[in-house]
Amino acid sequence: MAGIVSVSRTDLAQRRKKLRRQRQMKIIQAIWRTFAISGLAVGLLWVAIQPIWVLSAPKQIVMKSGNQLLSDDAMKSLLVLSYPQSLWRIRPSAIADSLKQQPTIAQATVSRRLFPPGLNIEIQQRVPVAIAQKRIEQNRNTTNKKATVGLLDASGVWMPLEKYKSLNPTGKLPTLKVIGLPEQYSPYWTQLYQAVSHSSVKVTEIDCEDPTNLILKTELGKVHLGVPSIQLPEQIKLLAQMRHLPAKLNSSQIEYIDLKNPESPLVQVNQKKSKVDSQNP
Repeated sequence: MAGIVSVSRTDLAQRRKKLRRQRQMKIIQAIWRTFAISGLAVGLLWVAIQPIWVLSAPKQIVMKSGNQLLSDDAMKSLLVLSYPQSLWRIRPSAIADSLKQQPTIAQATVSRRLFPPGLNIEIQQRVPVAIAQKRIEQNRNTTNKKATVGLLDASGVWMPLEKYKSLNPTGKLPTLKVIGLPEQYSPYWTQLYQAVSHSSVKVTEIDCEDPTNLILKTELGKVHLGVPSIQLPEQIKLLAQMRHLPAKLNSSQIEYIDLKNPESPLVQVNQKKSKVDSQNP
């Protein structure tokens, strides 16, 4: 029995020594880990404050639109940055938000570049689908109006023409023309454009100046749609059913096509209205 007790005490003593050594090793490892992390943090801070990490000129910025590299002049027209400034003080998200405020830009992504130091910027431009012409009265006492030309995308965002050209000097402009103030047609623009762009009858101009009568200029002639409503898609579809109308009537005889009432389409011919069967034109 005494032997058993003696062995147990020896075993316990060895275990205590082992636990003490383990605790000491853990303390030493924790101290070394603290020193290592602190040293790394100090090293990174030292590297970060070196003069090399400074944005000192626009040439350090690379801006792309798709696969196209934007020119220095185009970048300057879009970015408002002061030079020099620390690369680490720049907020990429703030720059991206300011870019998205530009009427020609739909999305923007900005990131820091460490080697060589600078910024990488990728933008997604809005795609114009129509040339928009705004006529603004210059004097209330006169009928003179000043025309301002811009561009519209499919969602109805108005873009200054010169701003778009500065970013796309060789880009082709759309052929569709829209006349009127954006606030007049913006409530129904998306619906109207979708219907017109999918129509088999080519539409070259949309006149929205008269809020009581939306007028389309088409390959069939002028088309009166009346007050814009939820019937727009139905009216455009009806126009497609009349695409063979020139085979029955000389286009020079057609003054305009009246689709204000889709159930009873009319054709104004030489000041006289002739009812047209939209199902069998």
